[in-house]
Formats: sequence, structure tokens, C-alpha cells
Amino acid sequence: MSDPAKVRRHAERVRELVASVVRSQIKDPRLGMITITDARITADLRDATVFYTVLGDSVAQADTAAALESAKGLLRSTVGKALGLRHSPTLTFVLDDVQDQVKHIDDLLAAARNADAEVQRLAAQAKYAGEAQPYRVDDETDEADETDEAEEATDVKETPRGGETR
Repeated sequence: MSDPAKVRRHAERVRELVASVVRSQIKDPRLGMITITDARITADLRDATVFYTVLGDSVAQADTAAALESAKGLLRSTVGKALGLRHSPTLTFVLDDVQDQVKHIDDLLAAARNADAEVQRLAAQAKYAGEAQPYRVDDETDEADETDEAEEATDVKETPRGGETR
């Protein structure tokens, strides 16, 4: 097992080397507008996975994948010499579908915004299911009770010895 920092450094170096070789040495006409986005290497430094994106449709992606497969030997020898390892890591190329995921997330966010706007529109037109005041308020009986209590309080007077007079 290797040190995780060493593995990260080697993975970054693999990404840089592959990008440099693709840009300068590979002259395959099938190679499209490619960007090497990431590289990951196993802890034993034997297998490297290189992620890439291609600008264009599925035909351009398929052509670029074929071009990378045909240039895999050149890329592996360049990476092996530059890293100075005992064994050159095998390279696996994986199409990075970040753009598709971004588009999917944007579509989901737009659908959520539309649903929120629809809910707000419906809420603005909403009315109470019952009355505006859902609690029963007996205005007439409450007022009558309050006046009766006030009259009783004025009628009954307490004497200093605790007795009542009327």
C-alpha cells in the first residue's frame, strides 16, 4: 500500500501527462474536442482511470473513445516513463458525463420552480373551507354575562368587619 498523498500526486501527474500527450502528440482525426477532467489511480499504483469529456454529440464521443483506445499504448508508455514506477499503470478511459448530470439537475430545478409557482398561484386564490373565524364567539351572551357581574360587584359592599350589606 502506498501513502494516500503519494497516490493523489501520481493521479494528478497522470491527468497532466495524458492531457499534454493528447493535446500535442496524438494526431488522430477521430479525436474531438476533448478535456481530461480527472484521473484516479489505485493504491498499488497499477491501474489508472482517466475521465474525459467531449464537446459534441454521441458520434463525436464514440469517435473520441475509439481514438483514445488506439492511442492507449503511447499514453501508457509516456505515463510510465514520466512517473518512474516499476510497473506502468494500465489506463482505462471513462467518459465523464458531468454535463448530462448538470443538465438533468437544471431540469429538475426548473420543474421544482414551476411547481412552486403553481402552488403560490393556487394559494393566492384559496379561500377558507369554513368561515373566516373558525372559533365560535357568542358576542351577545358574553356581553350580558359581563354586565351582570359588574352589577353584582356594585351591589355587594363589604363592611370593615367582613360582613356584607345591601
